[in-house]
Amino acid sequence: MSATAGQAQGERGLAERLGLKAGQVVQEIGWDEDCDEALRESIEELTGNELVDEEYEDVVDVVLLWWRDGDGDLFDALSDAMTALADGGQIWLLTPKAGRDGHVEPSDIGEDATTAGLSQTSSISAARDWSGTRLVTPKARR
Repeated sequence: MSATAGQAQGERGLAERLGLKAGQVVQEIGWDEDCDEALRESIEELTGNELVDEEYEDVVDVVLLWWRDGDGDLFDALSDAMTALADGGQIWLLTPKAGRDGHVEPSDIGEDATTAGLSQTSSISAARDWSGTRLVTPKARR
């Protein structure tokens, strides 16, 4: 395997950890210069689609929400993110890891997610500086 092929596989692995699949439409909210470019590129590589932004006016399979402490009201952001979500869709809330600027306490995530009507299903190390929390609507509501 060439170095480039190995690198591409490694980048694809980032998106695979999020459970993404080819053909899915992923909406990105909260992008800033501190976001992980390798993760973003791996999502586009795996899905075969460019990430769409907040202005996208159709349904999406996944919302990628970059969030930092101080970005505003997380409950409002989660509520807004759910409006474009297809039935059975998911939100990946990406927050800076503990010890990084903008870290969000897991208890705050849990509280705001529950208030927004979402269930937390898993947490992963999504990228070098970012943790990912998978949020879905409860099955009874889907």
